Parts: sequence; C-alpha cells; structure tokens
Amino acid sequence: MSSENDEVIQIFRDSGALLEGHFLLRSGLHSAHFFQCAQVCQYMDKVTRLAEIMLPMLKDYGATTVVGPAMGGLVIGQEVARQLGLRFLFLEKVDDKLELRRNFKFEPGEKVLIIEDVITRGGRVVEAIAKCREHGADPVAVGVIVDRSNGATSFDIPHHSLAELSFPTYEVDNLPPELQGTKAVKPGS
Repeated sequence: MSSENDEVIQIFRDSGALLEGHFLLRSGLHSAHFFQCAQVCQYMDKVTRLAEIMLPMLKDYGATTVVGPAMGGLVIGQEVARQLGLRFLFLEKVDDKLELRRNFKFEPGEKVLIIEDVITRGGRVVEAIAKCREHGADPVAVGVIVDRSNGATSFDIPHHSLAELSFPTYEVDNLPPELQGTKAVKPGS
C-alpha cells in the first residue's frame, strides 16, 4: 500500500468517517464498512490535503472545468477546481437521476474532470460522464477519493483514485453470518 493510500485512510479514521456496521450502499450492495465522506469534508484542512494529493493525477488533462456529481463530489470537486484554478459546477439528483440545472452550460467540447468521493460500481460516475457529453462537454478524466471496487470499475476515460480498498460487498441474498439478521442502514455519503 502506498504512503498516500495510507494517509487517505488515516484521514478517514481521524475524521470518524470509516464506519463499521451493516450498510446498504448506493450501489444496492451491502457492506460491513462505509466511507462517510461528509465526515471528512467538514474539515477543510483535510479536504485541502485530499485535493493536494489528487492534483498531480489530474493536472495534465487540459480540463477547464471540474464537475461534481451530486452531493458526493461537491466539496472535494470544488476544492480540486480551486487548487487548479478551474471553473466548478455540479450535477444534482432529480428523481434519482443526475441533471444539469441552475442554468449551468458547457461550451461545445469543453474539457471536464469528474470528481467523486467514493465508488463501488461507478454507476454515478458513468451517469455523470454521459450527462456531460449530452450537454456538449468532453469528459477527459475521473478522480475519486476512494475506489472500493477492488479494481473492478472501469470507465471509457482515465480514472484515478487516492485510495483503493477492497472491503467486501455482498448481494442481499448472500450476506455473511455477521450481517444476517441485522438491519442495514444508509447513512449517506
């Protein structure tokens, strides 16, 4: 494990953001571990550090805009944009689908970075990429704080993560004994 990966995990632990219990993830999978990024994002010094670690991975794509998909990418996306000197905008959920609202617009071919907090299957990132393209933008790369897919997630553009972890996830009909009979909670990212 890299020292940066270790540092990111320590930031989560120090912030009380690495939770243990029985969780229902946005992906529909269950897990005994949950990354609650909102706990980290209340401390701007930690957000600043996470963005500093992410910048070298993303600075050479020629992007002019950073896009945060829904709540998860707002704080970290805005800080990445600030440190890179780029415009920031966000997609938001409407009936559980991402939409470009608030009169945000892209120039045709505008190069954008998609910044997200945590991915398990990457569904929200795929949706964000498609939504940006639908509105004329050119997504060039993805940056995430935590990739918990165990390397299984792929996109049609380059993606980078600060930490890659493989806490097990389970389908509801395949829960391990320690999660069976306990209520799954959705604490929100």
